[in-house]
Amino acid sequence: MSKPHRKVRYAVVGLGWFAQEAILPAFAHATDNAELAALVTGDPTKAGELSKKYKVPTFHYDDYEGALKKERVEAVYIALPNSHHREYTERAAKVGVHVLCEKPMADSSADCQTMIDACKNASVRLMIAYRLHFEASNLNAVETIRSGRLGEPRLFNSVFTQQVHEGNIRLDRELGGGPLEDIGIYCLNAVRYLFRAEPTEVFASAVHGHDPRFREVPETVSAVLRFPDERLASFTCGFGEAKVSHYRVVGTKGELFSEPAYTWHGDIQQTIRIGEDIEEKTFEDRDQVAAEILYFSDCVLNSKEPEPSGLEGLIDVRIIEALRTSYQKNTPVHLEPFPSKPRPDTRQEIERPPASKPKLVHAAPPGKSG
Repeated sequence: MSKPHRKVRYAVVGLGWFAQEAILPAFAHATDNAELAALVTGDPTKAGELSKKYKVPTFHYDDYEGALKKERVEAVYIALPNSHHREYTERAAKVGVHVLCEKPMADSSADCQTMIDACKNASVRLMIAYRLHFEASNLNAVETIRSGRLGEPRLFNSVFTQQVHEGNIRLDRELGGGPLEDIGIYCLNAVRYLFRAEPTEVFASAVHGHDPRFREVPETVSAVLRFPDERLASFTCGFGEAKVSHYRVVGTKGELFSEPAYTWHGDIQQTIRIGEDIEEKTFEDRDQVAAEILYFSDCVLNSKEPEPSGLEGLIDVRIIEALRTSYQKNTPVHLEPFPSKPRPDTRQEIERPPASKPKLVHAAPPGKSG
C-alpha cells in the first residue's frame, strides 16, 4: 500500500457482538491510514461505556447524518443486521461518506443494486467486508490452485456449523437472519474465489427440525452448485450443530484442506496432499479486520476501486436468493451469467498482530446468551 498523507476518519455503525469483539479493537492495528472518530448505536449503555473506552463520541441512529458531518467522518463501517444495510449505506452516500459494509451485503439483490447505485451516484467507494480476501491461508489456497499443483480443480466441499442461541438476531428472518445468509455465504464466497468462476446452476435443501429456535429460519441448509468445466461444489451450513469450519478442494492430482477455514481469529491449519506427499502449514492468528480497514482506507485515499466491491456482494446475494428458491420449491435453479470482476490474490495479503479480546457491553457471541 502507498503511504497516505492523512488518516481516514471512521464511524462504526451498530455495536453488537462482532463490532465490539473484532471491529473496534482492529482500529488499534490500522493506525497507518485510519482512525476511529465516532460510534453509532441505539443502546445508551453501549453509548456511554464504549464512548469512554475508545475516547470517541457516540451518537444515536436518529443523529446518523449529523454525527457524520459533525465528526468529519469520511467512511462508515456498517455492522448492523443485514436488513438495515441498504438504509444506512444510502444515508451515508447522500452525505458523501464512503461505505465499508458487513456481509451479506443486503437481504435482497434489489437492495444490493440500490446500494451500488447510491454510492456510484454520490461518487463514494463501496466495499463489502470479505475479510478472508486479505487473509494468508485463503490467499495461499488461491495461489496453490492457480499454480496447478493440485492439477485441475474438480470438487469443493465445505461444512460451516455452530450453535446459535434463542433470541439471537441470526434467527430473525425479518432482520435477514438464517444459516445460509449468515455463515453459508463464507462457503459460497470461498468456492467462487478458489474456482475463480461463478456457478451456473444450484440446488439446495433445508430442514427446520423440531427445535423452536428455527421457527423463522432453517436449522440447516445443504447446497450443490454446478460450475463451468463440469466442476461441482457442495456445502452445508447450520445453526443447530457443533462448531465446525472447514473446506476441501480436490483436483486431478491432489487435494487441499483448510480448518478452521472461516475463523476471524486463531490459527488456521492447511494440509496439501499430492500423491503420497503431505505438506502441512499453520497460519498464525492475525487481525483480519484491521487488514480490511487498512485496504479500504487505501482505496479511499488513493481513489481506487476495492476488489471486494459492491458487485462481489451482489453476486453472492443473487446466488443466495437462487438457493432459497431452490429449497423452497425443491427444484434446481439456473443462474444467468454474472459480470466479470477482479478476484483476490496474494498481493492483497495484509498482516497485523491479533487483536486483544475486549469486555463486551450488552452483547454476546451467537452461541452464548447476552
